[in-house]
Amino acid sequence: MLFKNQYYYFIAGLPDFSFDSMKLPFTVEEFSVMLDEILKPGDKKLLSKYFLKYDSDNLFHLLKNKDSMLNLIGKLSREELLAVVEKVREDLPVSNEKIPPYFEEFIRIWLGDDVHDESKLWEDLITSLYMDYGIDVKNSLISGWFELNLNIGNILSAIYARKYGMDVTKVIVGNNTVAKIIRENAGVRDFGLEQELDYFDVIQRISEEPDIYERERKIDHFRWNWLEENTVFDYFNIEQIFAYLCKLQILERWVSLNAEEGERVFRELIAGLKNEIKMPEDM
Repeated sequence: MLFKNQYYYFIAGLPDFSFDSMKLPFTVEEFSVMLDEILKPGDKKLLSKYFLKYDSDNLFHLLKNKDSMLNLIGKLSREELLAVVEKVREDLPVSNEKIPPYFEEFIRIWLGDDVHDESKLWEDLITSLYMDYGIDVKNSLISGWFELNLNIGNILSAIYARKYGMDVTKVIVGNNTVAKIIRENAGVRDFGLEQELDYFDVIQRISEEPDIYERERKIDHFRWNWLEENTVFDYFNIEQIFAYLCKLQILERWVSLNAEEGERVFRELIAGLKNEIKMPEDM
């Protein structure tokens, strides 16, 4: 067994929160800054794979418009991203080791195509490349997390594509085993996954939830429970920090959504009160 760095004081000092918490201890961006200061180089490099989701989004938006606003959680600067685009454009080697190979692949495909109107297809492509890259991470928890999210997304996409008469094979991203099975069994009732994936039935049941808000909550709760189950014997290592990061991102999403919903209800209430107020006719 390889020796793993231990972060006793850091992890012991992290505030607890639950899936139903209504307040963030800090944002994902703030936690990212904390990790930059505390993590050993090897663990920092490992976690950088997770943050590539933000860098991928930033690259995609910069390709569409080099003046686009960037998500600051990404680890690559505007200059680094634009530099790799220019290197690929000029067919020069990319020397920055922080740049993952799939960035070059995506940029080459983008530059070789004159039509970029169907943004969803381009988003699917970079997501597919990102997921395939993440699954190959040399850490079972992080790799498993990438695969879990890829599988959930593909199962739901396949179910809804069939429901609305779309071509199932065209909505599947990535090239892991589950993605391939779905493509090969697009016409089969369970897409060939009931015996292959132990949580297929769970995701299928969640997909039947008519309320979109509740459906998303259940999916995130499933993800949360997966993290809990897969870190039972991890206490002060990078796996525990990674699970905390993923849970923090889930919580941040729902705290944000609850705040937006609260503001919407407040505005509707104020609008309703205004409509009820009748100005005196003599004024």
